[in-house]
Amino acid sequence: MQHHWKVALVVGLVATVAGCQRLSGGSNYAAPLPATPTSPVASEPLQPIDGAPPPGTVVSDPTATEPVNLASNPVPEPSTAIDIGRSDMLGGWKVSASGDNCMAFMTLTSWEGGYRANTRGCASPQLSSVSAWNLTGKQVVLKGSGGDVVAQLYATSATQFGGQMSTGGQISLYR
Repeated sequence: MQHHWKVALVVGLVATVAGCQRLSGGSNYAAPLPATPTSPVASEPLQPIDGAPPPGTVVSDPTATEPVNLASNPVPEPSTAIDIGRSDMLGGWKVSASGDNCMAFMTLTSWEGGYRANTRGCASPQLSSVSAWNLTGKQVVLKGSGGDVVAQLYATSATQFGGQMSTGGQISLYR
């Protein structure tokens, strides 16, 4: 009976040593390929696109308008505005404003000027500064960290809000 154990032990050791030899550079592996030389990359200025302004010209956003003080000049309530409650605002919203697309998150945690809000992925400094929201009648007001009004919106459906930013551009919240 002991003889079977010895045979099994020897066979196991032989298999282990054979496996180690194969992994340590046996002849079954291809030699690494040599590095491929590359030619230098050429650099030339691109030809202008027909109708495009010359390089260095500042182009304004055609959808942008003049900044507005929304605190003293609120957005008028559209006739299509619907009634909403605070709980309708809770959770995540997609934001689209003057070419910026990002996310806004609303809670019912009390915060300066209303309830806690924040944004993620917004390129605009105004949208990135949103830290609070409040509901006054049918109007939703987004406020910045300094308490300034960033945007005013009205619900056009349970999942769509539209309005104006203090920068003068349009803003939409939707799910």
